[in-house]
Amino acid sequence: MGQSSPQTGRMASPVRVIVVGAGSRGEIYSNYASIHPKRMKVVAVADPRKFACTKLQKQHNIEDKNIFKDWQSIAEREKFADAVLICTPDRLHKDPAVAFAKMGYHILLEKPMATTAEDCVAIVEACTQNGVMLSVGHVLRYDPLIHKIKELIDAGVVGEVIHIQHLEPVGFYHFAHSFVRGNWRNEAESSFSLLAKSCHDIDLIHHWAGARRCVKVSSFGSVSHFQKEKKPTGAGDRCFDCSVETRCPYSARKIYLDRVKRGHTGWPVSVICPNSVPDIESVTEALRSGPYGRCVYECDNDVCSNQVVNMEFEGGLTAAFSMVAFTEEICKRKTTIYGSMGELSCNGHEITVFDFLTQRSTKHTASSDASTHFGLSGHGGADYHLINAFISAVANNNPSMIRSGPEETLASHLLVFEAERSRLESRVVNCGDDAQS
Repeated sequence: MGQSSPQTGRMASPVRVIVVGAGSRGEIYSNYASIHPKRMKVVAVADPRKFACTKLQKQHNIEDKNIFKDWQSIAEREKFADAVLICTPDRLHKDPAVAFAKMGYHILLEKPMATTAEDCVAIVEACTQNGVMLSVGHVLRYDPLIHKIKELIDAGVVGEVIHIQHLEPVGFYHFAHSFVRGNWRNEAESSFSLLAKSCHDIDLIHHWAGARRCVKVSSFGSVSHFQKEKKPTGAGDRCFDCSVETRCPYSARKIYLDRVKRGHTGWPVSVICPNSVPDIESVTEALRSGPYGRCVYECDNDVCSNQVVNMEFEGGLTAAFSMVAFTEEICKRKTTIYGSMGELSCNGHEITVFDFLTQRSTKHTASSDASTHFGLSGHGGADYHLINAFISAVANNNPSMIRSGPEETLASHLLVFEAERSRLESRVVNCGDDAQS
């Protein structure tokens, strides 16, 4: 099967998990049980959609009594598993996380932790007070190449870190799918894009800065292009009824239907047919009547399509982050770290370190032994490594195996909220200070 070797440790029986939210992320994480059935067993699933529940029930042979429409029904029962994978929509994270923490379940919580700073704090407090492990879905912390960056920094290859430059190229059709037509398009229904999409990146910058606290932050950004006034003359309200569709790069026909015709039924096609298997007929119907067939210039999107964040950390370290929708590459981050003794750059494929003393460059790569089966090769194999680390931590009662634990994740989330506050208030924010700067 081409399985990877999981982290070792004593395991008399599989870690029993409950999946709350059987959408794309819940399904991906639960697939670990199909790869390593001796390490993890899915014993229950909760989702209001019957199709999603039935799919996981068949895959993991879950008993009928353990199929639920909501997480509250699980919380009413006595504790019957070791951990819960919470993969509900962003605004529905806090209540189940707090409830299950109080019941003694270890928690893997999809990012972002929650959509307000107060709710993030409440989740961390509940987990800490009840002695349960919390792993947040910052999958990039588990990307082998990105993890290598931190190892090289800690090894001193660039000396003292002076400046961090980091770019997230979201991808033109990815942004149209998720943040114009999709679940994260509208802040009132989900969250702002810096939190929903780029909390990964702010977390990485915070992580690379080490023990130095961010003291100041500023941010600028807006919704660009995907606006009613930018709609081409003659364009329809839906791609199936549009005279200029063939000349539009954001055409739903191109993004979804053409992919199905080529035999591709994974992301993003799988997302638009939540109640059926994607095929030409079901995708066509979804585009004719559902949200993903809408013209990108006629949606209710209000989240930033481009945003910059500038940060100053203790000791004078500065960092600059850019997120932009309009890119060829899909989420292949570009990073340059400037140090007192060298320069490190990562193009998403390999790392190059230039040594100021020798004036020579050294290439670094990192291999991922993640399984390519069951959809766990996503994020450069990081999806696999994240769930593998969480299961290993629970099995060995060792939270140190989790790279995205509660305190550091909370700190980086709070930095995201401060950055968005800066953008909204058009001012530099002194972190942790509510007073005007």
